[in-house]
Amino acid sequence: MASNKMWYTVALGFLLPFSYAHTDFFTSIGHMTDLINTEKDLVISLKDYIKAEESKLEQIKKWAEKLDKLTDTATKDPEGFLGHPVNAFKLMKRLNTEWGELESLVLKDMSDGFISNMTIQRQFFPNDEDQTGAAKALLRLQDTYNLDTDTLSRGNLPGVKHKSFLTAEDCFELGKIAYTEADYYHTELWMEQALKQLDEGEVSSADKVYILDYLSYAVYQQGDLSKAMMLTKRLLELDPEHQRANGNMKYFEYIMAKEKEANKSSTDAEDQTEKETEVKKKDYLPERRKYEMLCRGEGLKMTPRRQKRLFCRYYDGNRNPRYILGPVKQEDEWDKPRIVRFLDIISDEEIETVKELAKPRLSRATVHDPETGKLTTAHYRVSKSAWLSGYESPVVSRINTRIQDLTGLDVSTAEELQVANYGVGGQYEPHFDFGRVSPVSCLHLFLLHKRCVSLFQVANYGVGGQYEPHFDFARANEPDAFKELGTGNRIATWLFYMSDVSAGGATVFPEVGASVWPKKGTAVFWYNLFPSGEGDYSTRHAACPVLVGNKWVSNKWLHERGQEFRRPCTLSELE
Repeated sequence: MASNKMWYTVALGFLLPFSYAHTDFFTSIGHMTDLINTEKDLVISLKDYIKAEESKLEQIKKWAEKLDKLTDTATKDPEGFLGHPVNAFKLMKRLNTEWGELESLVLKDMSDGFISNMTIQRQFFPNDEDQTGAAKALLRLQDTYNLDTDTLSRGNLPGVKHKSFLTAEDCFELGKIAYTEADYYHTELWMEQALKQLDEGEVSSADKVYILDYLSYAVYQQGDLSKAMMLTKRLLELDPEHQRANGNMKYFEYIMAKEKEANKSSTDAEDQTEKETEVKKKDYLPERRKYEMLCRGEGLKMTPRRQKRLFCRYYDGNRNPRYILGPVKQEDEWDKPRIVRFLDIISDEEIETVKELAKPRLSRATVHDPETGKLTTAHYRVSKSAWLSGYESPVVSRINTRIQDLTGLDVSTAEELQVANYGVGGQYEPHFDFGRVSPVSCLHLFLLHKRCVSLFQVANYGVGGQYEPHFDFARANEPDAFKELGTGNRIATWLFYMSDVSAGGATVFPEVGASVWPKKGTAVFWYNLFPSGEGDYSTRHAACPVLVGNKWVSNKWLHERGQEFRRPCTLSELE
């Protein structure tokens, strides 16, 4: 047993710094899965600690029983007891030596360093940012999939394998995190849920007084003064001396009186201000609303007439020698923009190889700052990614060749294979996959042709992982994100799905009302640019958060250089 304990100490002490020399666990399910093994090791070590402590307590218990009898006798006749010189000597000995030994026994770690080991490991644990990030992810999932707090709290989600629920204390913590973000809407929802579960009789350390304190203020901040007063009265029934609640009640009564006295004109002015604010909100909402509807499988714009034009086929890569005798299965997902899906296009063995190569390199994903053109982390892209080159592995090289054969595009100027792992509620807000479009001619592109190392991307979406509506090219006012590559713009996107997802996780195109659902072993492909070189703004897309399950994807961004004769300009400049 002792050797096993030592093994856990050594293994955790050496492996954790290597595995967790980074932060932002919540941005990657791939890294979060390692924490499960860490926690398991800690539990085993803790059980060893408990056994050792139980043995120690038995020794201490015997001490206590012996001394209890002795002190009972001594305190009944202290002078008579100490009149015996042996008793006097033994009292001196006990207090000077034996109680010191007992103290050492009580303080001793009996499990070969569990406490010190725990102290060392804590520096590699998730931090406050991870906890806050995971909490925000739950709120994001709640909004995207129209989940009420009771459904989420009870864990009644579709496709779950391991049902879990939120305690009243958990709900309270979610409400507090929303409160610190000045998100009073979600503060109200989760404080009410915590209160509801306590009212139903749940035994919890959560205090109704604290909950009502947060809840009443959140409700007030949202303009519901009467409800805020009602909640404050309930708080004062539980704690009549609550200083802040008493102050708030006086203030609420004062405001209520002022509102009754307010004249019609001031009311009209307030109404006008609210209307203007509402208009501003509505200016922002359409895309977000469409995005969330598509994530739920609602709002699709594919009509029966258009559906009839979509087909499935066996595809040989335009008579590519590798696929003439063994064509691949291809089906149309959408017509404009044209999105096609390749079925059974990457094997389980290849998927596992790509994931294993990428996982040790996963780091917080970055975006191009539109002001500076430099890479930086951003709240709207919460994920980790890694890049794999074809020369590193024959599997990656084979995947690159397959993409070239089936798209007919040169991958020598493409970016590396990117593996991205989206964590709990991971997101990437609306974007394009192409960069700023320069007004250059097809001939100019040909003359500027340069070669570059082939690149390929892989991504892993976790529970709540998402990739919000975006284009795979930058906006027109951004610096040229790909200028340094010298390979032109991102002409097309190839996206592998490397896992099935129990619920959520769709790739959606809000501009055209399209949703593409993940299916392991398949890939989707679309062009980001028209043959003229102009960006196709209908390709604006996003990855929805994963509600239940885990989502791995890998993508390849192909560039313009090298495609001059593979995808030539057409006669029409507008095409």
